[in-house]
Amino acid sequence: MRTPGDALVLLLAGGVGSRLNLLVEKRAKPAVTFGGIYRIIDFSLSNVMNSGLTKVGVLTQYKPLSLMSHISTGEPWDFTGRSRVVKILPPRTGSKDSDWYQGTADAVRRNVDFIETNESDEVLILSGDHIYHMDFDAMLEFHRAKKADVTVGMMVVPREQIHQFGAGITNDDGRIVEWEEKPEVPKTNLASMGIYVFTRDYLLNSLARSRNEIDFGMHILPWAIDNDNVFAYPFYGYWRDVGTIQAYWEANMDLLKQDGSITPEKWQIRTNVESEYRKADRPAARYGSNARVQNSWISAGCVIQGTVLNSVLSPGVVVEEGARIEDSILFRDCVVKSGAEVDLVISDKATRFGPNAVVGTGDHRDIVNRLYPKHLYTGITLVGESAQVPEGMKVGRNCIIKCNAREEEFATPVLQDGESLT
Repeated sequence: MRTPGDALVLLLAGGVGSRLNLLVEKRAKPAVTFGGIYRIIDFSLSNVMNSGLTKVGVLTQYKPLSLMSHISTGEPWDFTGRSRVVKILPPRTGSKDSDWYQGTADAVRRNVDFIETNESDEVLILSGDHIYHMDFDAMLEFHRAKKADVTVGMMVVPREQIHQFGAGITNDDGRIVEWEEKPEVPKTNLASMGIYVFTRDYLLNSLARSRNEIDFGMHILPWAIDNDNVFAYPFYGYWRDVGTIQAYWEANMDLLKQDGSITPEKWQIRTNVESEYRKADRPAARYGSNARVQNSWISAGCVIQGTVLNSVLSPGVVVEEGARIEDSILFRDCVVKSGAEVDLVISDKATRFGPNAVVGTGDHRDIVNRLYPKHLYTGITLVGESAQVPEGMKVGRNCIIKCNAREEEFATPVLQDGESLT
């Protein structure tokens, strides 16, 4: 009799994630902080753990060290022991160092020995950069009941967003009969979540067919749909690809909604606290007598003397008296000095906002970033790791302040909307 643990899991975590801009300058996208204390990859790993799956291969490539350190032995997700394991599969290049994985199928193909040496009935392929809660055991049972060769996790999305995804048209039995990869003029609003169950032998045969078939959505799935049994597994819960600055900000803000869109504790999401914060015993957050906190996510170790509204603060953030933070996401150990204002900002770790500095000011949220117009266009300003914003500095909307920026590098007292210190 099959058990959930029969399936082998491959977690794709090697993408560059360039649309997250400064947030992935020093780390892989799945290693980016989310919700104060988590990393993005924690959601996929925890879903795997909670579904009873026991063997996981994590395919890394771009800046993998922080991700490898975070996953470590897999102990936070109970992936320890002879029968429960998470294995980091490091980048595998060809004859040239620049010969990186060319696509999702290419990445799996180059690690086919991991599949061959781990007996399983099915292979579950996931992405490491989505925020969601899902029971993979139910998807596997669906795959078996349908006697499918491939099952694709799919959900309905607004039609205006379908161009970002693979899209499937199904018959009355749920079988996918037509596929469009990121269609400009879609025929459906049923989108792929990038979650696949393959019957093991079918996957191995598909990967062996042609090395020119480098991507699941563009190559493997269309061929399978035309020739074999591919089904759509319907998903109705919360799921978000946080591959853009806007989507990342929105998902963090969803944590603050009263409707419980994202509930990491209820979802039993785990993380490796020690790898990121170097100690798991930060004291409880402290609040001064004049502190004002409203609808915000405050992590351990924070010291709040000023005002925090509708924001997500990671461990160790200090907000001095008279300072104000609103609609923002601050990574660990940021310091907001007295009188400073931080509005609609995403700041990497260990930044310092000097006294009376104003970052995220003005009403011109439609002035896109001049260097990265497709990254910053809704008013969000990005501040890089360990940047030092000078006292009294004014920074507009859709701006970028580079990592490790020193106070003397700010040539003028104002950084206009859409401009960057790079």
